[in-house]
Amino acid sequence: LRRQRQMCIRDSYIMHPFAMILMLVLTSLTFSLLGFLIGMLSTNWEELSIFPTLILSPLVFLGGSLYSINWLPEFWQNVSLVNPVLYLVSGFRWSFYELADVSITISLFAIFTFLFLNIIALAYIFKKGYRIKF
Repeated sequence: LRRQRQMCIRDSYIMHPFAMILMLVLTSLTFSLLGFLIGMLSTNWEELSIFPTLILSPLVFLGGSLYSINWLPEFWQNVSLVNPVLYLVSGFRWSFYELADVSITISLFAIFTFLFLNIIALAYIFKKGYRIKF
């Protein structure tokens, strides 16, 4: 019983709390900017709901949030490496358990790249004045 209690305590311990907080902030910032970008590009509620329904949900389910991509055939593992959600999930897994499908440096690089692309797209939209009415 004592050994089970020790395992339970160890399993609930966050291995890298600062990395977890960094991943949380990066994920929140990235997806909020992506949502803002989608909102800027959408003209009505139907267009706004297409992205989460047809694009974001499959990316989350295929991004390794429910399984390890190591369980997939090699072809689908390579396809999964294009999915930005994989790097978010992998970074969180590493911060909690020190286990990940992708190394933490590659995950952080991919997340920063995705964040930077969102910032560039929004900056371009604001610079051009797309759908800004005075």
